[in-house]
Amino acid sequence: MVIEIKEYSSADEISDTIDREISQTKSTLGEYLRRLDEIRSLAEKSKKIRQIVMKLAGKKIEKESLGEISLGHISIVLDANPFDELIAIESVVRSQQERLLVLQKAREGLRPFEQFNDTDGLKLQVVQNNGIPERILIKIC
Repeated sequence: MVIEIKEYSSADEISDTIDREISQTKSTLGEYLRRLDEIRSLAEKSKKIRQIVMKLAGKKIEKESLGEISLGHISIVLDANPFDELIAIESVVRSQQERLLVLQKAREGLRPFEQFNDTDGLKLQVVQNNGIPERILIKIC
């Protein structure tokens, strides 16, 4: 989480920045959704093959352990399989979708500030959390 203050000369400038963030987030989300489809397909094939092999061997399918260990605040998955990757990508997709929604709401919330575009002598300082505006300070210069 990165919180920073950025200074803008107009509400349009803030809106343009948010529009770029929205566009970038949509692009990133699209890439992850494509990867998600590929990994989901691979995970399903892997599951079917495993079921067939286990059935031929006459064994019950055991719940797979993730082989996951924690190292500080980082989880490490040993011998990752398609299911591990699927879980990771699904988490990233959810996060990107949430980011997109928050950005779109912020963009809509800025509409009333567009009336400041014709006002000289104002500086707009925006407190941003990971590129998402959370607070706008209007300063008269």
